[in-house]
Amino acid sequence: MLHTLYQTALKFTSIKWYDEYFVTKILVEDGRCQGVAAIEMLTGQVYALLARSVILCTGGAGRLFPFTTNGAIKTGDGMALAYHAGVPLKDMEFVQYHPTGLPGTGILITEAARGEGGILVNKDGYRYLQDYGLGPPDPWPRLRAMELGPRDRLSQAFAHEDAKGRTIPGPYGTVVHLDVRHLGEAKINKKLPFVRELATNYAGIDPVREPIPVRPVVHYMMGGVDTNINGATVLPGLFAAGECACLSLNGSNRLGSNSLTELLVFGRRAARAAAQFALGHQRVASEAVKLQAQPEQQRIASNFIRKQGGTERIATVRQEMTKSLESGAGIYRTEESLRKTCSTIAGLKERFQNIHLDDHSVSFNTELMSALELEFMLDVAQALAHSALRRTESRGSHQRTDYPARDDKNFLKHSLAFRTDGEPRIEYKDVVITRWPPGERVYGK
Repeated sequence: MLHTLYQTALKFTSIKWYDEYFVTKILVEDGRCQGVAAIEMLTGQVYALLARSVILCTGGAGRLFPFTTNGAIKTGDGMALAYHAGVPLKDMEFVQYHPTGLPGTGILITEAARGEGGILVNKDGYRYLQDYGLGPPDPWPRLRAMELGPRDRLSQAFAHEDAKGRTIPGPYGTVVHLDVRHLGEAKINKKLPFVRELATNYAGIDPVREPIPVRPVVHYMMGGVDTNINGATVLPGLFAAGECACLSLNGSNRLGSNSLTELLVFGRRAARAAAQFALGHQRVASEAVKLQAQPEQQRIASNFIRKQGGTERIATVRQEMTKSLESGAGIYRTEESLRKTCSTIAGLKERFQNIHLDDHSVSFNTELMSALELEFMLDVAQALAHSALRRTESRGSHQRTDYPARDDKNFLKHSLAFRTDGEPRIEYKDVVITRWPPGERVYGK
C-alpha cells in the first residue's frame, strides 16, 4: 500500500520531495504552526521549510521498549515534535503488548497461528491460560477464549507465569512456547506458510518439528498527539494522523486490525482539514520564522557535532531507558515501579546533556540522527511514565497491581501530558460517551 501511495504521489510534479531530511522542530509564530526546521542529511544544513499547515504521520514509539514489533524508525519523533511545540500528548499510559512476538527481533507471530489451533504452553507443557479466566482448554479454537482471548489478557498471563518461574529461559529473556506441531506439515504449509518462514529464518525453529519461542512485545501506542476528529491539534496549522496521533478511537485498549482502517479514514480527514486550513491562511511567514533555522543549526552543532569531552554513550543511555520502561511501566505497574522509572528517565535526561559522539562530520552523520532520536525518545518516555503514575486505577492496557480495579468516578478521563522545564504537567479531560458506557470485560465463557 505504501509503495502504491508513493508511486501515485510521484505522478504529481507539483509535489516537492525532501528525501533524507530529519525534522527537528515545529516552527511557531503568533501562536500558529508555520512549518518545520529540518536537517538535510547530505550537507548537515538545517533549513526552515515553511508551510501553512503541517501533518505529522510519523508512527508510534514502540522503540521506547526493548521488545517490540515496531520498526527501527518508530522512536516517537512526531509525538516529541508536537510536545515541544506545546501540544499535549494524550493517553500515553496506554501501551498495547502483542502476546506472541519472537524473542530478540520482536517479529510478530500472527493470531492466525492460534486461530488455526496453535496452543500456548509453559515450561511444563501446560496450557496455562486456563488459570487466568480465559476458559477451559477446548481441543478446538474458540473466539474470546484461551489462545483467542484478548491480547492484553494473554500478555498478562505470561507476566504471571514469568513471576511464578514457569517460563522458559532463553538468550533474549524468558519465553513460552507456541506449539503448532499437531496441525501437521500440510496444514502449516497451506494455512501458515509465512509463520513457518519467519520462525525458520529469525528463530532457527521449524514449527513443524519444534514449538516456537514467543513472548509479549510492545505492539501499539494508544496514546499520542492530542487531536480532534479532523486531526487538528490545539496549535493552529498543525495536524496529526496515524499512530502518532490520538483522537482516541482505540480508547485504552486497541482491537486488532483497527489501525489500518483508522489511518485510511482519519488520514483522509486530516489531509482535507489541513488543505482547507492552508487555503484559508494565505499569509506568508515572516522573516523571523525563516531565521528560526539558525538557532536550531547552532543548537545541533554545539550540543552534538562540535561538543568535546562528553562521556555518555547513546547506546548505553538508550538501553537503560528501554529496560527501565519495560520493568517499571510494562505489562504490570505499581507506584513504586513507576516512581523508579520516572526517576531513572529524569536521570537519563540529565546524562544525555553529556552525550558523546564519535562522528563529528556533517554529511550523513547517522550517529547524530541516533542522538536526535534519543533526545525525542526520552521526552516521550517521560510523558508516558508520568501519565501512568498519575492514573491510580487499572483500565485496558494500563494495569496496576496496587490499584487493580477500574475507577470510572475519578478516571473515566483522558490524560494530557504538557511539556515543562521539569516533569510533565498532567491534566485530564472527560471522556465523551454518546452510546456505549464501559462495561465488565468477560472472557472464556
